[in-house]
Amino acid sequence: MRHAKSIKLATQALPVTPQGTALPAPKVVEIWTDGACKGNPGVGGWGALMRYGDHEKELFGGYRETTNNRMELLAVIEALASLKERCRVIVHTDSQYVKNGISEWMPSWIRRGWRTADNKPVKNIDLWQRLSAEAARHDVEWRWVRGHAGDPGNERADELANRGVESARTQR
Repeated sequence: MRHAKSIKLATQALPVTPQGTALPAPKVVEIWTDGACKGNPGVGGWGALMRYGDHEKELFGGYRETTNNRMELLAVIEALASLKERCRVIVHTDSQYVKNGISEWMPSWIRRGWRTADNKPVKNIDLWQRLSAEAARHDVEWRWVRGHAGDPGNERADELANRGVESARTQR
């Protein structure tokens, strides 16, 4: 289940040429993501806060039986999938699993046919492959943030992930 809400923020002035013509702002989208799970496995949710210029978008969803790692991955996948065109994206995640997986481990997994260094199948391969495809559509910078340490974007993503948990609890 997926939910979205858009919010318009205060307008920011665009750069202008010497003739006074507005220049288009570079398309840079910042995304904060988080996953939550009550029990692992258990009822889980994911959340993403997206910011582009003076716009914000909130996404969240949940599943009745899942793991925290799957929710962390889905938060990023759903956020990237919601972008309608290629752009520069800065993903802020509190998940070392996501950040290290996409930026360090994945090239080796792919070289080994989606197997780990111990020659075991990569867990959550379905989501890693989706994340790889979504990330390839954009120029993505991955940033790790400490969870529950006061980063406002991360705190909002955490709230959204918990809303996802609640939505999953009420699903039939």
